[in-house]
Amino acid sequence: MRSDAVADWLASLAIYAGRRPLTLLLLGFSSGLPLLLVFGTLSYWLREAGVDRTAIGFVSWVALAYAFKWVWAPLVDRVPIPLLTRLLGRRRAWLLMAQLMVCAGLLGMAATDPAQHLDRLVWLAVLVAFASATQDVAIDAFRIESGGTRMQAAMAASYMLGYRIAMIVAGAGVLWLAAWVDPNELRYEPGPWRFAYTVMAGLMGIGLLTTLFAREPHPPVREPSALDDAMLRRLEARLPAQLVPVAHWFWRAVVSPFVDFFGRYGWLALLVLALIASYRLSDIVLGVIANVFYVDMGFTKIQVANVTKVFGVMMTVAGALGGGLLVNRFGVMRILFIGALLSAATNLLFALLAKAGASVALLIGVVAMDNLSGGLATAAFVAYLSALTNVQFSATQYALFSSLMVLLPKFFGGFSGALVDRFGYEQFFTLTALMGAPVLLLVWLAARYTRLEERDDDA
Repeated sequence: MRSDAVADWLASLAIYAGRRPLTLLLLGFSSGLPLLLVFGTLSYWLREAGVDRTAIGFVSWVALAYAFKWVWAPLVDRVPIPLLTRLLGRRRAWLLMAQLMVCAGLLGMAATDPAQHLDRLVWLAVLVAFASATQDVAIDAFRIESGGTRMQAAMAASYMLGYRIAMIVAGAGVLWLAAWVDPNELRYEPGPWRFAYTVMAGLMGIGLLTTLFAREPHPPVREPSALDDAMLRRLEARLPAQLVPVAHWFWRAVVSPFVDFFGRYGWLALLVLALIASYRLSDIVLGVIANVFYVDMGFTKIQVANVTKVFGVMMTVAGALGGGLLVNRFGVMRILFIGALLSAATNLLFALLAKAGASVALLIGVVAMDNLSGGLATAAFVAYLSALTNVQFSATQYALFSSLMVLLPKFFGGFSGALVDRFGYEQFFTLTALMGAPVLLLVWLAARYTRLEERDDDA
């Protein structure tokens, strides 16, 4: 390779050493840490504490908070927080408040034994999930407003790296910490989990410090569209004068992003929304019960941590990088289809593992294939959601899409424990694979009848 080409590559990589990508790296860590603590890792804790599988499946509905964050996303966009907004700015004020709520919720969970007070632990998990989802909305808005289109790619990549590191910490890290202080893995003790969750609450300090020292972004000013002007004039003519400011705010913050999306796609918006709602169905429904499956199969904490939480995350990152290259070469929709096919098909490997027994070698192979395909599918899906989003309504529309993405899968995932109790693991994993079949049809229809808007990086 010529020296000037090497210099060009080095210059391109230097963007990741900038202030904004590094800020998003740390905020990505803060964003990724709480998710597993109220989802996969929590299910492991509950099962070890003797909670039955059906109850664990229903507890997974706590994560539905991430599916409904679009409901309060307009508030994060528009409503100031007393004192904090004046001191820190709109985005950092919401970030700080959400991060403090996550810390408080995790400390409360650490002080609660699910074997004795399951209801209290669930309510604290709801608090963590709600605060974490709010943090995600604020970070998305912070990222979008912190740089132009060229910088967005570097910030998004940095964010994903921080997020994945946090998932290793919240997954494998918690299991390592709990195992480290556990005097006897054959008998349940709440102390190891109390210690591990307290450490996780302390690690949220990374996000708190980042928020305090980050620079508040300056959001772009959006001029109202012709439709906005027409509707606002109608509201002014029909409403009492004291309600007009409220109507203006509600229209611009809540209604306009949805009107824009349906205006661009018409009735085909329903097809697009159906695809978004179901694309991750087979993956997430399986994921709800995966850690319970590992416990029931007899794998140890260290085996689960090393294989699924470290090696698995590495395979996901490798799959995402490969997916990004393939999307760039062959386009979004082709790789979206391949990702959906592979994600569903690899669920059958879990049925094979359930039949074979607690083989670590087979577990490594299954996790490698499943996470590689999941990473590829995720890369294609993020590219698809980004192409659907109108940059004028980035925060609210992206919150809508990302929330819808997990709503249906999280709901069906709540029944996963009951399905395993009734049919067994082999039949359950086969069923989750079959859930991916309708998604293939939706991808094909979307590719044929809808057109994604290509945005110039210089825009």
